[in-house]
Amino acid sequence: MKPGKKPSTKPHDAADSTGARDAGPTLSIDIGGSGLKAAIVDADATLRSKRVRVATPHPCPPDLLVETLHGLVAPLLARDPVAQVSIGFPGFVRDNHVLTAPHLGGPEWRDVPLAARLGERLGIAAVRMINDAEMQGLAAIEGRGLEFVLTLGTGAGTALFRDGELMPHLELAHHRVSKKHAYDEYIGDAARRKAGNARWNHRVEKVIGILESLVHFDKLWIGGGNAARLKFGLPANVATVPNDRGIEGGALLWHPRSMRETR
Repeated sequence: MKPGKKPSTKPHDAADSTGARDAGPTLSIDIGGSGLKAAIVDADATLRSKRVRVATPHPCPPDLLVETLHGLVAPLLARDPVAQVSIGFPGFVRDNHVLTAPHLGGPEWRDVPLAARLGERLGIAAVRMINDAEMQGLAAIEGRGLEFVLTLGTGAGTALFRDGELMPHLELAHHRVSKKHAYDEYIGDAARRKAGNARWNHRVEKVIGILESLVHFDKLWIGGGNAARLKFGLPANVATVPNDRGIEGGALLWHPRSMRETR
């Protein structure tokens, strides 16, 4: 992994004029439609604690998510206190607020200041949050050219980077990819279970071709829990990444070379 410039979101604490903080351990949280994962990571994205996981509650309103996350990470913080938290969230995120969360709930998720709520519950002021595909991308990319990230999990997440800089808010999950289906409906986990692995693989292969025509990426990184289910030969400019990249990316969200705020 060769990280380039790394993005930052608006922090809740006072940082310097660039938004950078002193390097230190980070509590990194990866929120998924089926599982909540967390670990404490060093500034270089090395895990310094075990990774913990619990199933995502369903339904999962904001207050329940905050309490579930508190229960998940409290033992980690008791052993290794940190001063900053990163959150990767499966929905549309802007300025540390969740605007939509289709895999977790409905109207109760509109314009939720989740970063502030979780920070208050944990007693940690410095909390940053971006889309989960974006956070995974921070640890996956090489920092050269146009790099696209596709995550295959409960839904389909997307992120785009140019020379290591995040081009924020590229959320294709609910855009049409066929006459009848959006990306989520076409290659998400529900679609895989309904269509079967063979047909789902064919769909993912087709989507890779569509994305190459749409974005003309130099590199496509495929992550998420279902990336391991791919059975076809990938083009030379396409590669899979371990699912732990989502956790590791949380450290890079606080990188001193963080780029402009993702508003």
